[in-house]
Amino acid sequence: MFMRYIRQPLMIGYIMTGIVVGPAVLHVLDSPQSITVFGEIGVAFLLFIIGLGMNPRVVREVGRPSVITALVHMSITGVIGWFVLIALGLSHNAAFFIAIGLTINSTIVALKLLSDKKEQGRLYGKLTVGISLVEDIIAAILILLVASAHDGRLLSFGPLTGIVLKGALVGLVMYLVAKVLLPRLQKLITSDQELLFLTAIAIGLGSAALFAKIGLSLEVGALAAGVMLASKPYAQEVGARLRPLRDFFVIVFFIALGSKLTFSQFGELIWLIVAGTLVVVIIKPLVIMATMGFLGYTKRTSFATATMLSQVSEFSIIFIILASQKDLIGDQMVALLTFIALISIAISTYLITYSDKIYAVIEKHLDMFERKKIEGETLPAEHNELVLFGYQRGGHEFIDLFKKMRKTYVVIDYDPEIIDVIEQRKINYLYGDATDIELLEEAGVEHAKLVVSTIPDFQVNIFLLKYLADKNPRSIAVMHADDPNEAAKLYEAGASYVILPHYIGSEKVSEFIGKSGLVKSSFRKQRVKHLEYLEKHYGALEKLNSMHERKLGRALVRSMAALTKTKS
Repeated sequence: MFMRYIRQPLMIGYIMTGIVVGPAVLHVLDSPQSITVFGEIGVAFLLFIIGLGMNPRVVREVGRPSVITALVHMSITGVIGWFVLIALGLSHNAAFFIAIGLTINSTIVALKLLSDKKEQGRLYGKLTVGISLVEDIIAAILILLVASAHDGRLLSFGPLTGIVLKGALVGLVMYLVAKVLLPRLQKLITSDQELLFLTAIAIGLGSAALFAKIGLSLEVGALAAGVMLASKPYAQEVGARLRPLRDFFVIVFFIALGSKLTFSQFGELIWLIVAGTLVVVIIKPLVIMATMGFLGYTKRTSFATATMLSQVSEFSIIFIILASQKDLIGDQMVALLTFIALISIAISTYLITYSDKIYAVIEKHLDMFERKKIEGETLPAEHNELVLFGYQRGGHEFIDLFKKMRKTYVVIDYDPEIIDVIEQRKINYLYGDATDIELLEEAGVEHAKLVVSTIPDFQVNIFLLKYLADKNPRSIAVMHADDPNEAAKLYEAGASYVILPHYIGSEKVSEFIGKSGLVKSSFRKQRVKHLEYLEKHYGALEKLNSMHERKLGRALVRSMAALTKTKS
């Protein structure tokens, strides 16, 4: 609350909380291992959700530049860091491991801040995710190599071969589960949201624990589990429901990091900490910007991506701890990298939060990082112009219309049996709840020109209208109502038109849209006609008897008055 009061990033507050409750200040943590386990669960959830979000289109779009940028910056930054650390007195072996740790950025920090800014769909956001994933894969391989060390030697081919074979076997089992078992259980799993939620947790954390058990890291297992489910129709719903859990455990992760700090070694390591931090927050971003500029990206895209990658990863800390446990380096190196990680995370949080203001100040000095021929600037990903909620009640009529209009569209439904039908007909869809904010953002409702809901749930339709009024007031909203009272309330809430059974169905609405196009003003006359019909056939205001009907009459009059004023 204090950090929010002074308008500072909350992530800094998490780390400070860890320092306060840890041995550095109050020492109130009786069992630091417990809070560390919670933090590991947070990292597992994060990577599981990352895996769920991996799709071939993003990989094709940013795969090549992500791989090139990751490999180039890790090589150059690592070499520079190695020379700097040796110059300050570290041994060649210790400098080698610390330098590797400095090159890997924190996926958990980058993706959390990217999510807070809601810019995952921008070009720099996709590049950040792509580069982070490449670095995570490299880090997983490095952790595998260190895990295979024996008697202080890095490479021991016996244990390494055993781990590779175990990993291949587990990977094969996961592949068979994804391709054979889960499709057969899909209807059962998705028939109940609680069961879907529990199944997802079991798969994510179970895979993480299994990979850790065979000698790999739980992070790799969680990521693999997410990738395994990424192609399933319920992947988006699972990701949305797990995010609150992820956020809680991720907070605990940062508190756990802060709680590990003691200042007894800080004085001895001060110059190494300063040098390592400068390599991470200055040298590494400059190398990334130079690499991306060479690949043809604009200086704005390069700067935004580099800023996102200016910290030390949680993978790096795991890597160094494992190296220490295998007697490859001393215990003091763990404290060194932990200090660098926490300081770089704090600095990068500010850099990312205020990146637009920083860029405005230094923009004129960044021309050297931009070629004359540049890639497309940070445009949002392609949005769906048409969004349909519910397929069963006349939704097929709208799909036929959408196809004729040749515009991008998506169908959102919650019924697993309907999802099967939609999937067989090769219709673009998302599985999930219409009241899920994350799902609405994924579907691009904020940018849609037409939103249609055939869902009979009145409260859901009111929620959608409120969301559109706040996020996308220019869109055309066609809603479903079961009776005139609901129709009047939906009109009052801002619906462009309401489908009312026994008066006008989805066929006539779709026919009208096909003729009039996506022009909101063309719906006003139709709204007036519909309201006049409702008033005529369901009684004038003074003849309505019950309180329920009087509310309907008032709503009709208010709606007509507002429409008449707008029309005039």
